[in-house]
Amino acid sequence: MSLAKKNPLIKPYLKWAGGKRQLLPEIMKCLPENINNYTYYEPFVGAGAVFFDLQPKKAVINDFNGQLILTYTIIKENVEDLILLLKKHLKKNSKEYFYEIRNMDRDHVKFNSLSDIEKAARLIFLNKTCFNGLYRVNSKGLFNVPYGKYKNPAICEDIVLRQISVYLNSNEISILNNDFERAVLTANKNSFVYFDPPYHSQNKSNFTGYQANGFDGNEQKRLCDVMKKMTNRGIKCLLSNSDTEYIRELYDHDIFDIISVLAKRKINSDSAGRGFVNELLIKNWKE
Repeated sequence: MSLAKKNPLIKPYLKWAGGKRQLLPEIMKCLPENINNYTYYEPFVGAGAVFFDLQPKKAVINDFNGQLILTYTIIKENVEDLILLLKKHLKKNSKEYFYEIRNMDRDHVKFNSLSDIEKAARLIFLNKTCFNGLYRVNSKGLFNVPYGKYKNPAICEDIVLRQISVYLNSNEISILNNDFERAVLTANKNSFVYFDPPYHSQNKSNFTGYQANGFDGNEQKRLCDVMKKMTNRGIKCLLSNSDTEYIRELYDHDIFDIISVLAKRKINSDSAGRGFVNELLIKNWKE
């Protein structure tokens, strides 16, 4: 596996449940040879730990979370105005101010009147100041994580944001807000796809609250079917998920290589899901 020289300042600018920073060494072992020759696809990009670590020259990143994807778009298109707004949030940060900003989505008229830059700055501010850096919404799609009481939250990492903006504008990076299946329609044999969906949870304690309608067992099965179709098309894919009986049964097929890894998790709604836990990396090709 050959990797291009990377900029260490290009890294996740958000905290995210299920983020892959801790698992990067294991993921890198599972990438195909000459990864730089592939167009990189990540249909569940989240905070982008793998994407930012690889820093591909050609990529398609996607997430169903429109507010999340808006932050990527604004960083690419208007990073300086975003930084100005984040600095204003930083100066005003307090428990009362947090709830004032959080509750903006309770008033649809007020929320819809916000500019895209204001919406992006709002999500980043909430992410850096809320409890455990979670992104969670209720059944109505309203952000409902409480204040986190951090002493010095990194609300505005201006150097990181500027470096990400330069990277996104200097390379062929498409930013999408689609269903994961639609996001990979343009992939071909010269593409590599990394699937990192909301993890399956047998006791439903892990996060399905990234979006109001969640990501249930039926969605996990649909994702497995998509990965099988990609395999038939000769497209190399890697998937990460929790080590549950259901996931192992879904991918119990000779086209898949199931690898068990140990990951350290800091963010989980259930304390039993924090610390070191078993996870799976599933490849659709054999070396």
